[in-house]
Amino acid sequence: MNIISNLEPKNVFKYFEEISKIPRESGNEKGISDYLVNFAKSRGLEVIQDDMLNVIIKKPGTKGYEASPTVIIQGHMDMVCEKNSDVIHDFKKDPLKLRVEEDYIYASGTTLGGDDGIAIAYGLALLDSKNINHPPIEFVATADEEMDMRGIVALDAKNLTGQILLNLDSEEEGKLLVSSAGGVRVKISLKIKWEKSDDKSIPIKISISGLKGGHSGMEIHKQRANSDKLLGRILNDLLSNIDYKIVKINGGDRDNAIPREGEVILSIDKNDFQLCKNIIDKWKKTFYNEFKEIDSNIDINLNKERFKIEKVFSKDTTKKAIQALLLIPSGVNTMSSDIEGLVESSTNLGMVKTTDSEVEYISAIRSSIDSLKEDIACRLKVISQLINADYSESSEYPGWQYDKDSKLRVLCEKIYEDITGEKPEILALHAGLECGFFKEKFKDRYIDIISFGPDIYDVHTPDEHISISSVKNQWEYLIKILENIK
Repeated sequence: MNIISNLEPKNVFKYFEEISKIPRESGNEKGISDYLVNFAKSRGLEVIQDDMLNVIIKKPGTKGYEASPTVIIQGHMDMVCEKNSDVIHDFKKDPLKLRVEEDYIYASGTTLGGDDGIAIAYGLALLDSKNINHPPIEFVATADEEMDMRGIVALDAKNLTGQILLNLDSEEEGKLLVSSAGGVRVKISLKIKWEKSDDKSIPIKISISGLKGGHSGMEIHKQRANSDKLLGRILNDLLSNIDYKIVKINGGDRDNAIPREGEVILSIDKNDFQLCKNIIDKWKKTFYNEFKEIDSNIDINLNKERFKIEKVFSKDTTKKAIQALLLIPSGVNTMSSDIEGLVESSTNLGMVKTTDSEVEYISAIRSSIDSLKEDIACRLKVISQLINADYSESSEYPGWQYDKDSKLRVLCEKIYEDITGEKPEILALHAGLECGFFKEKFKDRYIDIISFGPDIYDVHTPDEHISISSVKNQWEYLIKILENIK
């Protein structure tokens, strides 16, 4: 059933709905990548699909634009897949269930994939158009952006000739992005020393839910609660009052999303249950007081479990697991002194995961200044040494530095003002965009870059929604930019 394909602009929403039927979680992009290839072939367009499933589709310029500079239109095909705990949805096979509420499109109980499905929809509508004037186009849909940007890392720049790049992975209308942060993922791995469970102990589960979460770059400055950090505070207090062991602890699903939920299974003496309840009740009040203005729906539950405990963390492992939760920083580190309101560096403890052999703490570090990124990483490494844990880094990506000589920025500013009568806001972004990789890959030739997009809210959460009117506005803006590149 078509839910949004009759909205304007029709072709944009038609393709957004089509790709919403295709599972495209990071690492599972074969279906969407093949769809893009078949789309191009059915229209006689040149298409390249590489081993990482990145897709490049080329379309010649329209009449009068044949010799115009080639423009790269770029976005990523994968999406962050988060859902509410009470929602039954298999992201590997189920289509998203779209719904419209006033000016917004949502997916029911799951992330919407507006980040960055809207770029794919814009690109497909443009490639499919017969009556839009435009220069030669190279549409680039990258894979695995949300996990570790392996798609853009593997992309061969020799397959591209464009010297102008319009990145459509931004989420606020009226704001032109001209710079973005670099980053790195850090994992601290604490080896677990297991012990046999005491037959007299009982299992309890402490769970935290109801947090807003959000994008760990775009919304880190909002100081929303982090479920992993809250669990650390509760567990540390409990350890001061009762003797317990951890059975397992888990929180968060993505390092690039502020964790909304977390839970820990503890082994306690059955006589300590009421004391645990009293302490949990105290923390409910504490967290409400601390976050009532920014994250007021925090819920903490304590339940007795019915399974038999076979093994528990040793006392030393339990203590170190809690120390890690307390010591690993999460949130804003520094604010920029050059650009008002810009987060300069930050870290997000996005995932805590118990495996058979270790507890993993995975953080996303972001910074527009490399030395500050290195400083945060250094501190995390010291923390790992203090608790005798392993430390590793992965998925490092470059920043995109502001280009004061950008002619594209001047053009985009003028067109926006001509359309709206207002000046756009020029911004640097505290989040990872693929623009930095393009700059790095095009070292042998100049590339002029700008990033923009429609209003998308609550990205990387099940409350994600996109403005219908803003999609239309930015589509018209995109067309006008292309018409003026000659």
